[in-house]
Amino acid sequence: MKTRIIYLLSIFLIINACNGKVPGADARKIPPNAKDRVLKNIEEGRGFTLMGSNKKNIGEFDFASSNELWRASLDTLDFMPLALANYSGGIIVTDWYSDGSSGNESVKISIRFLSNEIRSDALVVKVFYKNCSMQDNCKVSDRSGELSSELAKKILTKAAVYEKDTFSKKKKKYKNEALRTDEQD
Repeated sequence: MKTRIIYLLSIFLIINACNGKVPGADARKIPPNAKDRVLKNIEEGRGFTLMGSNKKNIGEFDFASSNELWRASLDTLDFMPLALANYSGGIIVTDWYSDGSSGNESVKISIRFLSNEIRSDALVVKVFYKNCSMQDNCKVSDRSGELSSELAKKILTKAAVYEKDTFSKKKKKYKNEALRTDEQD
């Protein structure tokens, strides 16, 4: 008798929990064709998740070549020798660099990544100047003003272009695969 009551109570709770509201089930906004739904999801940046996990960057390991901010930073600083480039630590540090016009002054740049997303607060750029006198008496100063903001702007612009190219390549690849499967059917 107790098992029947528990069984009926659990069925009642399950039925009661289903109040008819399924999230995202507005038929006017969802294309009926599966391929159109996939294209719409790709355009909106959606993917699938395993076990309902919607948390970002958990167990996600990006390679440096797939991170647009990282690639844009390296391309922007390609004229300078690198002292440290640690992708997992999220930092790039150049060696002291002088263009030869001023023998006693050199510059060093460090870029720290705070996020993989392309946005203005995703990286911190610091610029250091070293001025040495004839007796090897060097003075290092942090001048992270206008030059650091220009570098950050240039990096973000390049990263946005890289991201757009990557997205259009993925979209084009999927469309080509969809056309091939249509032809085979």
